[in-house]
Amino acid sequence: MKRRGAFLAGLCAVLAAAAPAQVGPAPPPPPRPPAPFQAPAASAGPYGLAPPAPVGHAEAPAPGRAAAAPVPVPAEPVGGEQLGGCGLLLPDGASPLPADLTATSWVLADLDSGQIVAAKDPHGRHRPASTIKVLTALVALRKLDLATVVTGSQADAEQEGSKVGMGPGGQYTVGQLLYGLLLSSGNDAAHALAMQLGGVEATVAAMNELADQSGALDTRVTTPSGLDAPGTSISAYDLALLFRLAMREQAFATIVGTTLVDFPGFGGKPGFKLSNDNRLLATYQGAIGGKTGFTDDARHTYIGAAERNGRRLVAVLLRGEQQPVRMSEQAARLLDYGFAAPAGSPVGQLVESSPSPPSPDSGAPMAKPAARGSVAAGETGGSARPARTLVIALTALALVAAVATSVLLRRRRHSAG
Repeated sequence: MKRRGAFLAGLCAVLAAAAPAQVGPAPPPPPRPPAPFQAPAASAGPYGLAPPAPVGHAEAPAPGRAAAAPVPVPAEPVGGEQLGGCGLLLPDGASPLPADLTATSWVLADLDSGQIVAAKDPHGRHRPASTIKVLTALVALRKLDLATVVTGSQADAEQEGSKVGMGPGGQYTVGQLLYGLLLSSGNDAAHALAMQLGGVEATVAAMNELADQSGALDTRVTTPSGLDAPGTSISAYDLALLFRLAMREQAFATIVGTTLVDFPGFGGKPGFKLSNDNRLLATYQGAIGGKTGFTDDARHTYIGAAERNGRRLVAVLLRGEQQPVRMSEQAARLLDYGFAAPAGSPVGQLVESSPSPPSPDSGAPMAKPAARGSVAAGETGGSARPARTLVIALTALALVAAVATSVLLRRRRHSAG
């Protein structure tokens, strides 16, 4: 029983490997219209153990260093047995899902109760991109004073990717840096905060420690900004869990719900306005916050949360595309779906702390790294039990065939002698 998580991991990987390759359609000849967009199926690759292969060299190990081993798969699926499955998870009698969801993995959960309303491959491993800044902010809020003044550096200004607009010699409070981090997804702000936390390595270590303590066991942080680096890993389940924890911090909830704020200038340059790049705040009634992300390897990642009639929900989407509708619209459709669904029929639960490992003296097996792939059960609700039964049956048939072949060969050798 304790090896159920590892078993499901291997099962999903086997099913994913057995699934036919996903080959894109050939470009249609003009003047025929292009084929309708199709969301990637979770069976497109074994994402349970590690994210899909990178498209560039950002995750290549440094010379002389081996590639990072995958994050170990827990012996039991965190949040409930059903979450170890790798297809759609919907309550019994649930309505059909909204159209045009392109994310390979997603979770829809209640921010207050932690109940998971619905999910798709919730523990599939992907890259977070800038959504990891939720965890960066949570660490900073717990360790730093919001009023502390930080002097911007050249290293801050030279950070790769999106930047809020820090400059050498600029004076910023930790609170202002958090606005730059979460509204404008500033990698310069992430670096500046990391320096206040003891450096990039110390910050990454603190983020990983907090993730592990919180039960986010699919997570391995490699940068405070979310830029791709070797060994990066997270799941939609983990992001939902971490965002729920962060929203309990009043400062965090205020920041992610802010649409416009002042930000200091530097070196004689005047200050300017920061606007929140989360479109949900401007387009969805009741929106309370979230976070966007994108890298070439992660593709689009997204967190969107809203409140309606006293109920607060969050939608987390990983490895999606901005077509046929934007990620914010896909989150909005999931939120509508969740608000329309009756409460009290969860498919899983967001935990608040890491499950206790079995005692070394208990005789219970410990968690081991295992290959948990993505969906091989079709796009149906449930915990992939039919697929498990099919694989067990096929395995049994293979064993019977092997035994029969062995017996036949022995008889032939006996006859020949």
